Order: sequence, then C-alpha cells, then structure tokens
Amino acid sequence: MGLTAEGVLDFSVGSNPFPPPPGVREALNTVAINYYPDSEAAELRQCLSEKLGVTLDNILAGNGAVELIRLLALTYFGRGDSILILEPTFGEFEVACQIAGAEVIKQWAKEEESFAPRLEETVNLIRQRRPRGVFICNPNNPTGQYLSRRGVETILDTLRDGLFILDEAYIAFVDGSWSSIGLISRGNVVIVRSMTKDYALAGLRLGYAIANQGIIDALRRVHPPWNVNIMAQKAGVIALGDTDYLERCKQEIRQAKQFLISELCRIGFTLVPSSTNFFLVRVGDAKAFRTALLRHGILVRDCTSFGLPEYVRIAPRTMPECQKLITTIQSLKQEGKLDARAFIKHS
Repeated sequence: MGLTAEGVLDFSVGSNPFPPPPGVREALNTVAINYYPDSEAAELRQCLSEKLGVTLDNILAGNGAVELIRLLALTYFGRGDSILILEPTFGEFEVACQIAGAEVIKQWAKEEESFAPRLEETVNLIRQRRPRGVFICNPNNPTGQYLSRRGVETILDTLRDGLFILDEAYIAFVDGSWSSIGLISRGNVVIVRSMTKDYALAGLRLGYAIANQGIIDALRRVHPPWNVNIMAQKAGVIALGDTDYLERCKQEIRQAKQFLISELCRIGFTLVPSSTNFFLVRVGDAKAFRTALLRHGILVRDCTSFGLPEYVRIAPRTMPECQKLITTIQSLKQEGKLDARAFIKHS
C-alpha cells in the first residue's frame, strides 16, 4: 500500500500508547551492553518483590509473557495431558500446549452473552475431563471480560491439584481490579504478567511470573540463561520506580476509550462491553474493515484469528489520533465502503 510502519496509527495492540516512563530512554544509553545480563534479574525481581509484597523466590522474570507461557507448558505438560482453555482467547495458550504435545480442550463463550465466561459449564468440564491444567486470561484478550475473585476461586476449587495459569497481561488497565497474589499460596497457581503493556516497553520484551517457590524453582531449571536482556532489566527497574506513571496514563486512556465507545455507538456499531482498555467492535467483515482503514494509514486488529471473523479489536490511543480514527470511519461509511451487515441492528 506504500505505507511505512512509522506512518501508521496502530490501534491493533493493547499496549500503553504513551511514551515509556521518563528516564527510561536516557538510562538505556548508560547500559554496558558488552557485559552479559544478570541471569537472575535480581535487581528487577527485588523491585517487583517490594511492589507485590512477595519474596524473590516467588518471582521469575521472562522475555515477555509468551516465553513464560511456553516455559510453563514445557515444564508441566506433555503427551497424554489435557489442558482446558476458555475461548476466544490469546492464541499462544494453544500453541504452547501443542509444543508440549498436550491435548487442548476448548470451551467457547457465546456471542449473545457478550462472550462472558460460563462458569457452570467450566466446572462441569473440569469434573468430566480432569484437565492437567487450565489457562485463563483475565481480563481476557480479545473480549475484555474480567472474572471476579469468586469466579476464579470456583474454578480453582473444582480443579483441585491441576495447574492454574492466570494471564494478567492487561490487569493494569482494569478499574477496580482485585488482587490475585494471595492465590499462589494454594500451591498450583501461576500468575503471568507483562510489563510491556503497562509501561510501553514492547520492543524490549519483559514479563514475570508469580508462584510458590516450588513452581518458580522448576521454571528456573528450564528457562534459558540470560533470558532477559540487560536493557529490559534496566528499563523495568526504572519503570517500577515511577509510582505515578501508570495512573497518569490510565486517566488519558480511560477518556480516549470512552470517546471511542460513544462515537462508534453513535455511528451504529455494536460493541462488546470490556473491563480493560481494548474492546471488540462488530463490523461484519473484519478483514475488509481492516483493509479499508489501512488504506488510510490506520490499523485495527482483525479478530478472525481468534475465531471472530465479524469483529475487530480496538485499543485507544491519544485523543487526536482517536478523533482521526472516528473521522475516517465516518467517511468510509458515508462512501458505502463498510460492510452494511455491521449496521443492521441499528437501521
């Protein structure tokens, strides 16, 4: 299309759209890249320990959340194991299980219920199939659904000693979230989080797992040495030291999200309620909608790969950029270049 990456407004990723915390870029210029990074990521883990209220032995740093998800599957799952995944959700859960040779059991949420988790069905599936593990993304990607503490504990009580992996990559963007940290005392819970989403560090790749010492020790024996590079470790330490950064960003993201929701509803789209920063929009033909916007230098997430070919996922950016998105969509609709099926419910 003759576009450059720098010239595209990217609404397709759920990361913080604002620059990283002040001081990160400057600090990276002082990093001695001729030395190996600390394979234990001790300083970063110490900062996380103080922030989360857990010990160093409860934390493992990773090269993004995806590395940790694959490490968990390789360490704990294998041929003959069945793993329950609540769909639609992050595709890397299934990929990790396939790499480990495990069988995947999928429980699909219903569109007419806004893709809300169906807990009674989940409990019955666990009782019937006795999976070796369960992956749950909370808040879920791409639906934005957020399970309550009671819902998570209901699943845990039914699972008993199976491994429960709670992916909280987008938890920082949830208003009124509950703390899952105490769940690690059960002994079979692993919480996976990303620092690339919160702190705008996607290019550096940085995440961490929280679990009891036994699980962390097992993962440490499997993970590659020096898996978190020296620049990512430094950036993470600086980011964690800026205690006001996330709240400053969240205020602006919240405002931009509300603007997009109001305007898209006014235009005539159906949206799925979301507890996090991104949300689903029913557009008819997601691939065609994405292509039409990309011709104008705007990128949204075609959710066909999630099994949702009629939906796109949109994450807010700055207000001027959000205004440009709405103006472009309005123009495309007026020109008849959008799928009419997206507006049937509002005609």
